[in-house]
Amino acid sequence: MDDDLLWYVAYGSNLFRERFACYLAGGRPRGGARHYTGCRDPRPARAERPVTLPGGIYFALTSLTWGGGMAFYDSELPGRAAARAYLLTRQQFCDVMSQEMRREVGEDPDLGEALATGRQRLGPGRYETVVRVGEEGGHPMLTFTSPDGAGRAELNAPTAPYLAMLGGGLREAHGWEPRRTAAYLAGRPGAHGAWTEAGIVTLLG
Repeated sequence: MDDDLLWYVAYGSNLFRERFACYLAGGRPRGGARHYTGCRDPRPARAERPVTLPGGIYFALTSLTWGGGMAFYDSELPGRAAARAYLLTRQQFCDVMSQEMRREVGEDPDLGEALATGRQRLGPGRYETVVRVGEEGGHPMLTFTSPDGAGRAELNAPTAPYLAMLGGGLREAHGWEPRRTAAYLAGRPGAHGAWTEAGIVTLLG
């Protein structure tokens, strides 16, 4: 039913459609070390659109897929975060979330708190805090992030393959050229000081 649809808002490597397809249908993304089981319902998203969110992203901790820092969303950071919204069933969203949380696919947690208050912590882990970031077409927009914001995070620079994946997603979703993408990514906490705009432009070709 349409009432069971919601937008999953991706701000990291899932900006890139080919990479996100591994969460839906299963598989291993190019350049990644992890194989994803996929959703119980492997169909593509019903719709997708580029969006921006109040706040920003930062890079922290260490990715087991890419090495280096992972992207997290913090609504308290200045500026706007570039993202991509995918219209999924609630079951698909829960399965995507389970894979991000490194849990078994098949659980459908109650998201009522996130929908009602804007935030719900399902666990202490990296992507176990669900945040409502808006509404589009009568459907809620949800993403997930770390329970800690950038100010308390263990910042860590992202690797080249991870930045390349983000760059591909920003180009695909928003039509950004390498220089705009480089300026955006090089200024993020965790990347700032470790990556230069010129270095990212070179990486993105």
